Amino acid sequence: MAVLPACPRAVPCLRRLTTVVARAGRLSSAAEEALGVIVSELATNAVLHSGSPDLVVALEADDHSVTVGVRDHGRWRERTAPRCEAVDMDVEFGRGLDLVDAYAVDRSVLSDARGTLVRAVIAL
Repeated sequence: MAVLPACPRAVPCLRRLTTVVARAGRLSSAAEEALGVIVSELATNAVLHSGSPDLVVALEADDHSVTVGVRDHGRWRERTAPRCEAVDMDVEFGRGLDLVDAYAVDRSVLSDARGTLVRAVIAL
């Protein structure tokens, strides 16, 4: 489990962490890629939309799957303005959960007064 401030710098840190975990667990390159994409997308959503001061990422594995959980302690909020960095001008947004679904065999979202937990399961 990792707890980080919900800020943009957390996303690449978590991506690097998932690479280390995947390689230590001798996961396939496909599972490593899936893990990296899913954690990046879910953490980015928490950073952009939750207003949470932090986010918690937990990984659970068994012989058949890896489950990724990303929890924030905020409330959903719409972005007030589009990103206006030159590199982003032609990039499509709003595809994060579609990417998660492309890599995961199951995904769930649980929201309550304490925040949101998104879990995604990657088959091994």
